[in-house]
Amino acid sequence: MRFPPRRTSDERFARDDWLHLAQSKVTGTPPPPSLRQTLLRRLAAPLSLLALMSGLMAYWLAWQYTQHVVDRSLADLATAISRQIQLAGVDAPVTVPPLAQAMFSDPVEQLIYRISDGENEIAGEPDLPLTGTSVRRIHYAYVFETHYQGTSVRAAQVRVDQPHGNPIVVEVAQRVGSRYRIAVEFLVAIMMPLLLLLLAGWVIVWRVVNQQLNPLTDLADTLNQQTHISLEPVDETHVPIEIRPLTSAMNGLLDRLQTALDAQRKFIADAAHQLRTPLTAVKLHAEQAVNARDPAKALEAVKELRASADRAVRLSNQLLSLARAEPGEQAARFADFDIAALAFETGAEWVPRALAAHVDLGFQRLDDPENEHPLFARGNVVLVREVIANLIDNALKYIPPYRHEGARVTLSVTEFTDASNRRFGEVVVEDNGPGVPHDQQPDLFKRFFRGDGQNVEGGAGLGLAIVHDIMVLHGGSVHYEDAPEGGARFIVRIPLKPQDPGPPPPA
Repeated sequence: MRFPPRRTSDERFARDDWLHLAQSKVTGTPPPPSLRQTLLRRLAAPLSLLALMSGLMAYWLAWQYTQHVVDRSLADLATAISRQIQLAGVDAPVTVPPLAQAMFSDPVEQLIYRISDGENEIAGEPDLPLTGTSVRRIHYAYVFETHYQGTSVRAAQVRVDQPHGNPIVVEVAQRVGSRYRIAVEFLVAIMMPLLLLLLAGWVIVWRVVNQQLNPLTDLADTLNQQTHISLEPVDETHVPIEIRPLTSAMNGLLDRLQTALDAQRKFIADAAHQLRTPLTAVKLHAEQAVNARDPAKALEAVKELRASADRAVRLSNQLLSLARAEPGEQAARFADFDIAALAFETGAEWVPRALAAHVDLGFQRLDDPENEHPLFARGNVVLVREVIANLIDNALKYIPPYRHEGARVTLSVTEFTDASNRRFGEVVVEDNGPGVPHDQQPDLFKRFFRGDGQNVEGGAGLGLAIVHDIMVLHGGSVHYEDAPEGGARFIVRIPLKPQDPGPPPPA
């Protein structure tokens, strides 16, 4: 079997960018931001700007250097001619012109000169101005800028005093255009290596960005290989430190997802096993009722059939209660309610069943006997009512028959404040039954766990699990204690709303 060639990181990035662009064109939505393009743009743009600023600074430095060098050169030439004039003395008008002609005959430099005594022109160009602007002094020469034949020139002027007559003025000039040419030559010599370095910098940035984003691509490939059956954690051996928080959070998410999937699989398996028993009993009793020839046996089979159906219905209702206890289903249905009033109403609904079972079901408000001040909490009223109902049902169910004459179930409500001054509404359901053995208490709130010490019928081991899940949803707690008289005592605590400070007292 031949495998396709492995794609490089650049090919994968180009493929992903093309797919995102094509998808955005099809759906009409703007394409998602690209981390690679953002990094390249934010790195290449400053790098290019830095190169541009370096080029401008290099040109400015080259121009300043050219001006300084050329001005000094013109000043040196003018000074050299003035020295020759001083040496020639009275023969200067005869000996100096051939020497100046020889010095300034280079066509490349395009030098212009003028030698005069104010009245007579000794040599050079008589139209060259003797004055100008931007005057500066270099040793014995004055350098200035002027115009000659329609172009700007830079001139250096030196005066030579004579014993008799006017002083001789020596002036050497050069067109400014030649300075620009020299500055450009300097700039090209400086910018060529700079441009090569800029190009190399772009290539390095491109490669480094792609290489540093490779862990993200490898991480995506690893996650793409995950299935709902096997959720392996991401290997963090070669992951950079900056990406470790992302991979750690992702591994935590995968671990929680794996735990949730395992719990779901176990719950489905347990629910199927629990439902199989009442449904099998329904089928068995139905067959007995159909095949029974004696009406009494048929009636007994029908009664058993009804009891099995009731157990199946209750188990289904409890499974639905567990589904409703999921946070995503009920978080949007929270409302404010009085937990004391809700406990009283729920207990009143169970009074007929308690009287039928000869059980004394009572209610008491420990912190406020008159029950005048409400205890406002925020949550789902239906689910909190289910919590209280399950605890009362559990207490009535597990009181043994020999205690029916003196059996008691007490529902009490009070306000509880913990060590951090957080206020809770505390609901306690207490009975005087046999209680829960110590070896069974750690598993008391697990799903499908039953402590059937008295052979209680109709239970599926979901009531206390429902209570626990609902309390977790509301940010509360539920725990078990042995009652003082040897029975069971279940304590439920749900957070209360902060108290309203009310209007300020009068001054």
